[in-house]
Amino acid sequence: MEAQAEALPAVRARPALTPARAILIGGIALALVLPFLAKSFLVFQLNLVLVYAIAICGLNLLTGFNGQFSLGHGAFYAIGAYTAAILMEHGGVSYVWTLPAAGLICFIAGFLFGLPALRLEAIYLALATFALAIATPQILKLSPLEHWTGGVQGIVILKPDAPFGLPLSQDQWLYFFTLAVALLMFWAAHNLVHSRTGRAMMAIRDNRIAARSMGVNTALYKTLTFGVSALYTGVAGALGAIVVQFVAPDSFTFSLSIALLVGLVVGGVGWIPGALFGGLFVLFVPNIAEHISKGLSGAAYGAILILLIYLMPSGAGGFFRLLATRAAKWRRRS
Repeated sequence: MEAQAEALPAVRARPALTPARAILIGGIALALVLPFLAKSFLVFQLNLVLVYAIAICGLNLLTGFNGQFSLGHGAFYAIGAYTAAILMEHGGVSYVWTLPAAGLICFIAGFLFGLPALRLEAIYLALATFALAIATPQILKLSPLEHWTGGVQGIVILKPDAPFGLPLSQDQWLYFFTLAVALLMFWAAHNLVHSRTGRAMMAIRDNRIAARSMGVNTALYKTLTFGVSALYTGVAGALGAIVVQFVAPDSFTFSLSIALLVGLVVGGVGWIPGALFGGLFVLFVPNIAEHISKGLSGAAYGAILILLIYLMPSGAGGFFRLLATRAAKWRRRS
């Protein structure tokens, strides 16, 4: 028996702390410390970065993992924002409970929009979602809805204080609240992508005919993915409304949908952590471009975007995968 035991190959123990886990733990630790080191306005900006990251994560589930192209996610962001604002202003609902309400309403809206969109592919689906993004701000201005939406004047929301007497400012508390929601939703997205449902989503993206021949209900998974993607964006919209304290139709123009799409590409299509890099780009790069030249901010923004895409053709996701591959080769050589 001892000889047989000696003949068995030694099993290499898997390290408890992988580089990816170490980066994740370090990133969370840094995120928890940042609001105590940064000024109030920067904390407010970081709140918006997390909000945009959640919305981009939802768009990534639809485009990056299911292959459906959308130019209309600004509409779902607006629906989520108005859901939170109306519930808080007219219903007296706590800001915490507006998030699941916004997510549920946007899930239903996304699912219902996904049903007729099943007949559309590629640029035709993009055109349909483009129409949705264009129409939503105009619908919010309609006089029959003005009592609820505030019309062109919008709705002002009161920013919540920290509960339980915590020694935190309003922006600091909202930052931790938004961070907790973002971590929960990123964790849920990771589990979804690595589940059987996620494999079905990616199979439809890679080859719809082959997926159908393998028994995947493509219609069901495509509409469900559209609904889940809208849910993420709606929750982001609700959080954005609470952070900014104001919603108005002109805040949700087509440029918002384009910004989310740009954030998706910059962060990396099909890479969930890339949504955070996309959120940073969406918020800070336009400000940097305006600092470079107020009169030519659009040109500066375009130049930065072209340079970034030239240096990282696959976005931040491709860049980090390249670094990981080279690091693995270096470890094998050493």
